[in-house]
Amino acid sequence: MMSIGEIARQAGMRPSTLRYYESIGLLPVPARVSGRRFYDSSILQRLEIIRTGQQAGFSLDELRVLFDEVLESSAPGATWHGLIQRKLQELNTLLNNVQSMKRLLEDIMECDGAALAECIYLTGQKHKLQET
Repeated sequence: MMSIGEIARQAGMRPSTLRYYESIGLLPVPARVSGRRFYDSSILQRLEIIRTGQQAGFSLDELRVLFDEVLESSAPGATWHGLIQRKLQELNTLLNNVQSMKRLLEDIMECDGAALAECIYLTGQKHKLQET
């Protein structure tokens, strides 16, 4: 058993983060000795899954679905597949928006100072037409 401070140090997190994760159900309620939280070292694996999931764009609510419905399920495939499909759609939309903004900014860079406002307006209109 490891104290919350030891777990936090090893996971590279603050103890308040661990308490928050516990309060929203991402971490199981730990054993307490004299009011202090003590975790089994296996909690480090769960924290790494949370960190990796967040880096991949999963929200804490989505990670809770992973822990509560997917990993605990006898048939996790359908739930997990649906969650990944939604996340892929979100990422594709985000990627398209970023690429569109990048093209718009590159075109605006070609505008000269004298007619900057008009050029920016026309460039924006051109991109609006391309998106439809």
